[in-house]
Amino acid sequence: MANSKRELFLKRRLRVRNKLRKMADGRARLSVHRSSKNISVQLIDDVNGVTLASASSLEKDLGIVGKNNVEAAAKIGKAIAERAKKAGVETCYFDRGGFLFHGKIKALADAAREGGLKF
Repeated sequence: MANSKRELFLKRRLRVRNKLRKMADGRARLSVHRSSKNISVQLIDDVNGVTLASASSLEKDLGIVGKNNVEAAAKIGKAIAERAKKAGVETCYFDRGGFLFHGKIKALADAAREGGLKF
């Protein structure tokens, strides 16, 4: 019996998250969420349960409101790298959730790396 797209996404998300938890070592988690209209990212400290920094395509100061393309993802990656430096975070691990490391997710990760964030 075929699984639905949603079930496959949830299985993939749990598999990724469990693998990352095993090698976390107290580092922050860079969690990405992509919808059909927007993309957002959070830098989360799982030990204390606190969000350290976040960036989204809904923020007006980034100038990409309502855009969900590769260029918007790259701008969000640069923004989260700058905000992570202000928060004092240099290393983290990349939690892509159930999304494939391709297209927008890859552009966001590459821009964050160029901004100085290490995964």
